Amino acid sequence: MESAESIVVAKGKSVETYIPNEDSREDVLKVVLGRSGSLRAPTVKTGDVFYVGYNETLYADFPAGNG
Repeated sequence: MESAESIVVAKGKSVETYIPNEDSREDVLKVVLGRSGSLRAPTVKTGDVFYVGYNETLYADFPAGNG
């Protein structure tokens, strides 16, 4: 994920975007890792962007298309 341009995370009903080169590693890990210490599901990589977690807002505008 360090090479990602951005990491978009579903958090409750909101969506937060993190920039690995600007945000601290600890802040990013807190939101992308689940209680067990593994990546939250689903995790999808499209181009240089990672999408982590699920809510309707995040996937409504997902670049892979809506159908």
